[in-house]
Amino acid sequence: MVVAVYPGTFDPLTYGHMDIIERAAALFGKLTVGIYENPSKQPLFPLEQRVDLVKEAVGGLPSVHVKAFKGLTVDFIHRIGGRVMIRGLRANSDFEREFEMALMNRKLAPDIELLCLMTSSQYQFLSSSLIKEVAKLGGCLEGMVPDHVAVALREKFFAPIEVATGKHKM
Repeated sequence: MVVAVYPGTFDPLTYGHMDIIERAAALFGKLTVGIYENPSKQPLFPLEQRVDLVKEAVGGLPSVHVKAFKGLTVDFIHRIGGRVMIRGLRANSDFEREFEMALMNRKLAPDIELLCLMTSSQYQFLSSSLIKEVAKLGGCLEGMVPDHVAVALREKFFAPIEVATGKHKM
């Protein structure tokens, strides 16, 4: 059985990510979604919460597993016995960045194949950074992220405020 890995920060998970996960899961006997701990990106959600959000979203996909990792993606793929790295592409700008990373990964781990899947057209405009901006400004996230992710985003940006002190509740 070929093990495929779809790595990313998933901060937050979008329906574009889910599109890639579902399609990759249909192609491979086992798919691991690798949640990358990348403190330099200053993620909105802590690693544990991102893992939980993705686990909840993929709960109905029995061949999909979720694991956190840090360090080089190719090292993570080797540790779990993976052979294929899955990446999603939305636009030309994604291709250029992915191509650059693919060449480096090929140098580091020539035994790992890269498979890029084009995101379905209804999700091509989605990016985690745009989702965070819409959520921060109180916009509607329907059709862009799973409901539980929308709830987590609202909680992150609109935490209850105590009237007497004006401070956020902990």
